[in-house]
Amino acid sequence: MKSFVSKNDVSNKKWYLIDAKGVVLGDLCVKIANIIRGKDKPTFTPNVDCGDFVVVINAKDVVLTGKKFDQKKYYTHSGYMGGIKEITAKKLLVKDPERMIKHGVWGMLPKNRLAKRLVDKVKVYIDQNHPHEAQKPQEIKVGE
Repeated sequence: MKSFVSKNDVSNKKWYLIDAKGVVLGDLCVKIANIIRGKDKPTFTPNVDCGDFVVVINAKDVVLTGKKFDQKKYYTHSGYMGGIKEITAKKLLVKDPERMIKHGVWGMLPKNRLAKRLVDKVKVYIDQNHPHEAQKPQEIKVGE
């Protein structure tokens, strides 16, 4: 019996719409990571981009459990000495909620060249409006 190897066929890619309002950040990121990686498909191949596109709306309304809203910190570094910056989840949610979701998804993907292409398949928007109506995204419920 031969092993099946999936082909990277762009025409088969589906678009999904996820509403992040009231959804826990971790649950949301797990669902997104599985969809963009293609792990929900029977033709999943680890070294091939066989996943679909995901549009996330209402990113500003995502929820963190426990004390993470005040205590969780996100770090960036410029590469220079003393160039580390930190921001709490509360401030990041106000300043750039898209970055919070993409950071969570990035942490759930394998660290390789394919992951860079996979993260680009996630489109995050602060509110209900998004420019992907032409792709007719299929709505998915998360956290229920």
